[in-house]
Amino acid sequence: MPELPEVESLRGFLEQRLTGLRIARVLPLSISVLKTYDPPLSAVEGAVVTAVGRYGKWLGIGAGGLHLVFHLARAGWLRWYDELPAAPPRPGKGPSALRIALASGAGFDLTEAGTTKRLAVHLVPDPAEVPAIARLGPDPLAEGFDRDAFAAVLAGESRRIKGALRDQSLIAGIGNAYSDEILHAARMSPYKQVRQLDEDETTRLYEALRTTLGEAVARARSVAAAGLKAEKKSGLRVHGRTGEPCPVCGDTIREVSFSDSSLQYCPTCQTGGRPLADRRMSRLLK
Repeated sequence: MPELPEVESLRGFLEQRLTGLRIARVLPLSISVLKTYDPPLSAVEGAVVTAVGRYGKWLGIGAGGLHLVFHLARAGWLRWYDELPAAPPRPGKGPSALRIALASGAGFDLTEAGTTKRLAVHLVPDPAEVPAIARLGPDPLAEGFDRDAFAAVLAGESRRIKGALRDQSLIAGIGNAYSDEILHAARMSPYKQVRQLDEDETTRLYEALRTTLGEAVARARSVAAAGLKAEKKSGLRVHGRTGEPCPVCGDTIREVSFSDSSLQYCPTCQTGGRPLADRRMSRLLK
């Protein structure tokens, strides 16, 4: 799933290529992609793009007083064309879910792999009218999001820190991959309870969050949309690297699996050398 650094890079990529250009056509290609119907997609056709914004993991294109807002979900992506193919796309065929054609001849498709369709597109007067955006917590790279603001967000939380970092209503933009990376940089167990954090640990976690995300944004900034997935993977230290040596201490990176996801961590760096219980495997061994 694209997270804050990749979505921020896509925002910059689209901003450079869309601002000041006219939208010729918005064509939905999947029956599930469009989540709003009023105003219709035709309302933005003919309008000039004035801005491209990011809201956590959401992107929004402003044109004609409206905002075409979309979330790429787990398997979604953006395919850019300097010149769109001459043949129109066929609805329901292939991974393309929605096409935006510009009057210049360029454009892009929103694509989604797999059979589970979660990619979402809204056309609204204000991005805040999208319920998921209205519920977003603060952006972790915002100028005003300092250590005290971070501590205030976590105040009263009683769950594990891994889950808190991924909760979009607490902090916008962090998903499974970067929460693993932040916790590794902070030398902290993903199972640690938020209420157990002392002042020094809160500071360490905040600094790891800002550094990890900031460095990832910097790496992705100049990468074209087609190369962002590979760039993200190459920059990860623990996430998706089960069985590999930790780049800090050399211990073997381990994994805990869940029903639809997994987390990776280094026992030496994060859990005092102790492996975390993998409850799914524990059930299988009973």
